[in-house]
Amino acid sequence: MAVGAKDFIDKLLVEKYAQEKVDNHDENAMVSRVSASDMLNAMDTSANHCRNMLLLNQRLAMVCYGVVAKSAKYVSTEDAA
Repeated sequence: MAVGAKDFIDKLLVEKYAQEKVDNHDENAMVSRVSASDMLNAMDTSANHCRNMLLLNQRLAMVCYGVVAKSAKYVSTEDAA
């Protein structure tokens, strides 16, 4: 089976790697080095941290809006005229 190159760079790459051979079919290549439960626990912990940060950011934004609203000086347009 030949690989067709569409432009000059692809042609050079095909020529360079046409004879390369890879031997990665050993038994350990398909065995996971991390257990599934450890990976799921890490993903769960990361998701919980992200959720907590979003909730904290939302609460902090509400507090900041409240502080800004309390410190604002509102002037009635009737008194200004």
